[in-house]
Amino acid sequence: MCEANAYWIREGGEDLIMEAVDTIEPEGSDEWRLVGIFGDQKSIRGRIKGMRLVDHKILFEASGD
Repeated sequence: MCEANAYWIREGGEDLIMEAVDTIEPEGSDEWRLVGIFGDQKSIRGRIKGMRLVDHKILFEASGD
């Protein structure tokens, strides 16, 4: 399986947003819809900081607005 977990980067640490993310779709400026492998969904506001695909991680940071 190729899904990854999504995390917030905060104060040098990682806080889990959602497990088993299959799809990330933009919903607007700095807004994203995360869809899990079982169809669960979550919308978040932030920027993609990086992706570590070997570690199955998608890293987000809060928007500065």
